Amino acid sequence: MELSPYVEGLRRELSSLTRFATDDVVQVVDRLGEALDSSVRLMLLDVLSSAAAEITSRLDDTVVDVRLSAGEPDFVVTAVPHGHDAQPAGGRQDAGSDEAGTARVTLRLSETLKTRVEAQATADGLSVNSWLAHAAIRALEQPGSARGQRSRSDIGQRITGYARS
Repeated sequence: MELSPYVEGLRRELSSLTRFATDDVVQVVDRLGEALDSSVRLMLLDVLSSAAAEITSRLDDTVVDVRLSAGEPDFVVTAVPHGHDAQPAGGRQDAGSDEAGTARVTLRLSETLKTRVEAQATADGLSVNSWLAHAAIRALEQPGSARGQRSRSDIGQRITGYARS
């Protein structure tokens, strides 16, 4: 999707407001329009991402992502494999329990892990965000998973809590 016509349209609208202004004001508005170019593009991307998230929340077994390709947004529609959205044993979850919206999380990864995640997401035909969300769902839905248990490799990595002497 090409954003330039929309950015240019906004710039024309801004310029049309100065048709009775002095040359100095026209120059300032032109510079302001140029300076706002990247901010307007970022805002349009935010709107498109929010729209894709809302559309995804209303579709069953389909995810709509917005990906940047050469600086321009592309919509990618992906059918979620049934293995990724299986319900936990004991019946279907409350339909409204997960539809309250989305939350933003900051995740810090090593460069090596980030590269591996990006490569796997690409191989699976998903965005990194969708791939990570699916990985979290799979991890939470694994029957008999040993959540809360520490492996031997975790020993000595981090200690939290209080100690008394």
